[in-house]
Amino acid sequence: MILMILISYLIQSTMIRILPMGGVAPNFLIILTSCFGFMRGKGDGMFVGFISGIIMDVLFGGVLGFYALVYTVIGYLNGMFSSIFYPEDVKLPVALITSSELIYCFVVYIFRFLIQGRLRFGYYFLHIILPEIVYTIFITIIIYKIILHINEWLVDVERRSA
Repeated sequence: MILMILISYLIQSTMIRILPMGGVAPNFLIILTSCFGFMRGKGDGMFVGFISGIIMDVLFGGVLGFYALVYTVIGYLNGMFSSIFYPEDVKLPVALITSSELIYCFVVYIFRFLIQGRLRFGYYFLHIILPEIVYTIFITIIIYKIILHINEWLVDVERRSA
């Protein structure tokens, strides 16, 4: 799981330079945190979210723990839907990842911009939140099956080792 988090972070951090789309990039760490949450439950969702958040805090955050808390909560919230998750249905994952990205963007706006007196929410919504959500949904549809197969492989490895 940690290897997947690191790979997702590297792809996310280099994606702006590779495929520039208005200065935003898809949030691979939200995709991964959400997927592990609804595929494996609250505990794994929180673990992936916490590690993803710590990586973001260390490399981009001004306050250690901000992103860790946000990603951990997102992993927990997605884990609440693990009982209604069906691997062949892509609607729930897309809806949960979209909701998670929206929550993430609003929390970041409130605590990183609004508190500092930057009140241009309309601009932030149209130029940052909306493009990032669309880009993240597009990437989710592409890589969801890959994450699903990796999860099935991990479950199989865990069963054999038990």
